[in-house]
Amino acid sequence: MENFRIAVKSFIINKDNNLFLIKRIDNDSHSPGVWEIPGGRLEIGENPFEGLKRETKEETGMDIEVMNPLSVAHFTRDDGQDITLITFLCKPLSESIKLSEEHVEYSWENLKKARDKLHKAFHKDIDAYEQYFSRKIH
Repeated sequence: MENFRIAVKSFIINKDNNLFLIKRIDNDSHSPGVWEIPGGRLEIGENPFEGLKRETKEETGMDIEVMNPLSVAHFTRDDGQDITLITFLCKPLSESIKLSEEHVEYSWENLKKARDKLHKAFHKDIDAYEQYFSRKIH
C-alpha cells in the first residue's frame, strides 16, 4: 500500500460566508493554473487535524480552526497514486495571507462565484456545505 496516501483540504468560510480559494502556479506539475482550496497529502501516520493545519499554514500563512468533516473522496492521481481525500469545514483564526511558492493568487468568494472559479472536483464540497452547514458558522 505504499502507493496510497491520505490527503486533506480546508474548506475555509469567513464571517461573511465567503470561501477562501488559492490558484496554483501555471507551471505546476499537478493541476497547473487551477483554483483550489488549501491542503495536501499527510505524512505517514500524521494526525489529519494537525496535518491540515500544517498544510494550510504552509500554503497560505493562515491559522485555522478545523470544525467538521465535509466530504470524503477516493481517486487515483495522474501519477498513479491512490488518494483518499477528506475535506474539512474550517474557519480562519487570522486573515493575514502569505502564499507559498506553489500558489500565485488568492481570493475570498461567495459560493456562487467560487463554484465558477474552482475546479469541478470541489463542487461536491460546495454542495455539501450548502446542504448541511449553510447557516453562518461564526
